[in-house]
Amino acid sequence: GGWVLLQNCHLGLDFMDELLETILTAEIQNDTFRVWITTEQHPKFPITLLQIAIKFTNEPPQGIRAGLKRTFSGISQDLLNVSNLPMWKPLLYTVAFLHSTVQERRKFGPLGWNIPYEFNSADFTASVQFIQNHLKRIDVKKGISWNTVRYMIGEVQYGGRVTDDYDKRLLNCFARVWFNESMFDSSFCFYTGYKIPVCKTLEQYFDYIQLLPAMDSPEVFGLHPNADITYQRNTSADVLDTITNIQPKESGGGSGETRESVVYRSAEDMLEKLPPDYVKARLVKMGALNSMNIFLRQEIDRMQKVITVVRTSLNDLKLAIEGTIVMSEASKNLRDALDNMYDARIPQVWRRVSWDSSTLGFWFTELLDRNAQLSTWIFQGRPKVFWITGFFNPQGFLTAMKQEATRAHKDWALDKVAIHNDVLKLTREEITSSPSEGVYIYGLYLEGAGWDKRRSILVESTPKILFVQLPVLHMFAVDSS
Repeated sequence: GGWVLLQNCHLGLDFMDELLETILTAEIQNDTFRVWITTEQHPKFPITLLQIAIKFTNEPPQGIRAGLKRTFSGISQDLLNVSNLPMWKPLLYTVAFLHSTVQERRKFGPLGWNIPYEFNSADFTASVQFIQNHLKRIDVKKGISWNTVRYMIGEVQYGGRVTDDYDKRLLNCFARVWFNESMFDSSFCFYTGYKIPVCKTLEQYFDYIQLLPAMDSPEVFGLHPNADITYQRNTSADVLDTITNIQPKESGGGSGETRESVVYRSAEDMLEKLPPDYVKARLVKMGALNSMNIFLRQEIDRMQKVITVVRTSLNDLKLAIEGTIVMSEASKNLRDALDNMYDARIPQVWRRVSWDSSTLGFWFTELLDRNAQLSTWIFQGRPKVFWITGFFNPQGFLTAMKQEATRAHKDWALDKVAIHNDVLKLTREEITSSPSEGVYIYGLYLEGAGWDKRRSILVESTPKILFVQLPVLHMFAVDSS
């Protein structure tokens, strides 16, 4: 009649099959016996075990109100009364607000944090313990050492998880703005309508938290209102992806075109438009040892690989649909290509050798555009302006440009040369000639900011405009020695 708890089962997947067998075959005498298992999401976790289990997930609550409620539900009245100093309760509430904020920013993806960190209640508990210890030791006349508090929260307790420099900068910014003497002013607020309440009991805190808005503006977390559009769009895309994934894959017996005939027609159309293989001899004539041409050769090698993989899989798919070859379980790539092409998504075998894109149509158009840029470069000479996002290795392109500049200046050393850029006021169509030194590039977009073309500076995003295309950039090398 006891309970068994197995933790972190995603680390012991081999044992899960044995566990399932044991549960199904064992004669359990007592109805109160239970097996609890804890696990993270894992694609190879046995689905049968999940199907016979009752699932319970512990997700972070959505919104500041729900986050604060959950945080304060773990706080006792004794903790609230642990210090008589007037600074204690405001500091406790501020740490709780910061805890909800850092968790909530995760839902905004890279706009919130460059890396999605697993902040948890241990971070909050450790921060509260530090504040408590610090208040015990301070001299009341000197007051709180704000530098110490900010360092411990921004660099140690929460900052200890943060590995990205810009994320660390953001966290320290929260600590600097919220943890200072002004937080004790009655006019202080985290954002309009989000103040630090003056309460004595937990019930008063819960009453105040209940009055907070159910839906928070992204500005509460220091984000632009456009961030909410990005979040809603990503959530919708995830839901639609899930719906698409659980659709029946077999052809129905109803009227209309079958899955196979739709994919067959699409494969024929792609094969017709697919560019021919590259002729490598042309590169030798252009100067095989020129740094830009070496980069071009590497790009062509990768593009040739993509074209070959696409052509082979499309031809095999056509033969499989016709019944010439067998589409068995062994040929998982063909089955995957059939399912993904029918759903207008990129087959896995193509994605592995190429790039990400939202739909198959956009991906194939990009394939043709990338190929066009490389073909133009080979047969018509170096472009006046380069589509940098159309390269597999944009960093390699800039390095080749740097090497070219270093060779042109005999007294420059490559390790002392740095890349600089100027954002021009011209569009791609307005460029009539190549720069005397360096390269012109286009195809870069800004997310989370706008661009003032007249003054050539970053500005706040325009409402409901998520992406802004930058004008042409002039990339050039300078000697930093």
